[in-house]
Amino acid sequence: MNWELVYLPEAVKDLKKLDGNQQLLVLKAIRKVRENPLPVSEGGYGKPLGNKGGSDLTGLLKIKLRDSGLRVVYKLIRTETQMLVVVIGARADDEVYETADKRVRKHGDRNG
Repeated sequence: MNWELVYLPEAVKDLKKLDGNQQLLVLKAIRKVRENPLPVSEGGYGKPLGNKGGSDLTGLLKIKLRDSGLRVVYKLIRTETQMLVVVIGARADDEVYETADKRVRKHGDRNG
């Protein structure tokens, strides 16, 4: 079962900033994970986040695109089986995780 995919407006901008090949890699990874975005501990593809660089990202999950150095951070909205993409970007010194923390705080619980 594919989960409904929702993007924060900022995550859409993140995606558009990537070059064409990076966009394709990210979209392919999101499509795959969308089939089962649950945490690995529950048999899914998601890698849980906790405290990263001083940001509390408990409840968020990540997709690692190792070869490209990109990360996708998302949150599951289990009551509606939605997968909310919070941020897409390079790992660079945990900046992607700091951005995820800011966006989650900005958008509140409903949207991540």
